[in-house]
Amino acid sequence: MTNIALFGPPGAGKGTQSKELTQKYRLVHIAPGDLLRDQINQKTVLGQQVAQYINVGKLAPDALVIDIVEAQLVAKDNGDGILFDGFPRTSTQAKALEERLVRYGIHIDVVVFLEVPEEELIQRIRSRAEIAGRVDDQDAAKIATRMRIYHDTTLPVAKYYAQQNKLVKVCGSGAVDVIFKRIVAAMGKLSVMPALK
Repeated sequence: MTNIALFGPPGAGKGTQSKELTQKYRLVHIAPGDLLRDQINQKTVLGQQVAQYINVGKLAPDALVIDIVEAQLVAKDNGDGILFDGFPRTSTQAKALEERLVRYGIHIDVVVFLEVPEEELIQRIRSRAEIAGRVDDQDAAKIATRMRIYHDTTLPVAKYYAQQNKLVKVCGSGAVDVIFKRIVAAMGKLSVMPALK
């Protein structure tokens, strides 16, 4: 099995690259953010609880997100591995994920960090708001909140995985297929990666 976490700021293209990676390596896709937004759209009790965080650009509580991820681990056949899309987003989540994965005899092999200049990120988020209608993309204040939280809370996760020699940084600017080739090449150079097909 090969287990990958795709990491980066809002608007870095994680969702787009996740589709490419899951197809190439036959990975199970786990995206807590998408699952939470689905719950909000369906107006479930859980959706109502998390909407107060996500709709203003804040992160959902760590414990809630971890529980959702573990439920996905239990429910899905892990196939040739797992791709965690946009997760973990805090150091607490990263440590909790390690603890949960041990129960299933698995671990994260590589964390792909998509780096994109902030001006480009903001432009992408605004374009995505017009296309997808995401509430957390729709005004400057929410975008600013998301960026601040990313720098203060999420970016330290990169250091956590870098200390384990599992982090690969990839330029996330340019065409989708070019970025994907960069990701594949970068993962292949990491010493902890098993042989990929």
